[in-house]
Amino acid sequence: MEPNPVTAQAPRLLDQVRHRVRAKHYSLRTAESSYVDWIKRFILFYGKRHPRDMGAVEVEAFLTSLAVVRKVSASTQNQALGAILFLY
Repeated sequence: MEPNPVTAQAPRLLDQVRHRVRAKHYSLRTAESSYVDWIKRFILFYGKRHPRDMGAVEVEAFLTSLAVVRKVSASTQNQALGAILFLY
């Protein structure tokens, strides 16, 4: 009887983001502190739904929530938008 082959798991989404940011030679601060953090917040905002199941409506609602509920500055909203655009 042959042993079962070990199946390799695909890299997790945030690990894929980190890898892609590094491949594009972005600064580690941009990758680790900013993009990954905003993407994580976006996913958690929707109860851990996968981004492939979300679209423009969810992105707009998330950014609106940042502005209206959390009262963040325009530059913070732009940073969040940049991270989400990078994801997609």
